[in-house]
Amino acid sequence: MRIAIISDIHGNDLALEAVLADIDALGIGEILNLGDHLSGPLNAARAADILLSRDMAAIRGNHDRYLLTHDPAEMGLSDRVAHDQLEPRHRKWLATLPETLVYRGTLFLCHGTPQGDETYWMESLTTDGIVHMSNREAIERFAQDIAYPVILCAHTHIPRAVRLGDGRLLVNPGSVGCPGYTDDHPIAHRVETGSPDARYAILDHTAKGWSVTFRCVPYDHMAMARLAADRNRADWASVLATGFLD
Repeated sequence: MRIAIISDIHGNDLALEAVLADIDALGIGEILNLGDHLSGPLNAARAADILLSRDMAAIRGNHDRYLLTHDPAEMGLSDRVAHDQLEPRHRKWLATLPETLVYRGTLFLCHGTPQGDETYWMESLTTDGIVHMSNREAIERFAQDIAYPVILCAHTHIPRAVRLGDGRLLVNPGSVGCPGYTDDHPIAHRVETGSPDARYAILDHTAKGWSVTFRCVPYDHMAMARLAADRNRADWASVLATGFLD
């Protein structure tokens, strides 16, 4: 069994197309999508149309929730740009997505953690805003009540896999369309992956158990960087161009 895991597209339609083409070229027929599909200063409506044209299981991320529940006048810049592009059918689709999902009775899907879509699972912050890998105890704590061999999470945009003490595999596939960002919650910090490429992961199940492969897919990232610059988003322009925020 081979399954592709994608997440955090953030309206980057060109990155999404490149990842889907790579998945198709590898002959992988099953795709799981961990959310944050559309928010960003890019092409939310076109990204939504691409997703709606494909057969994949998907869940809702925190920014998908914001698009459905926040007053547009109070949205952040990225959410507002996406909101203004979306049609009613796109919002209807977002509203159908669950917060968590169990796939094939084996894989547990969430965006952040089972307890919250804004929570980092495998990463922690120092008091001065440095992002680092969390300790084993904290990582294991979030997984206490999940009795499935594979757990999938996203949200941080950082590709990572952790083998839990009892053998369960915890995987974050990284971000298809946004290789870095800044955030003020719970304290100001920044995430940078150092590459403008689109990222996703592949799960394989063999007689030896579950394994994961991370994919880094080139695409026309400069076209997306120019679009972000044209929309006065220098932060997005920089990270889309280089994988770094400045």
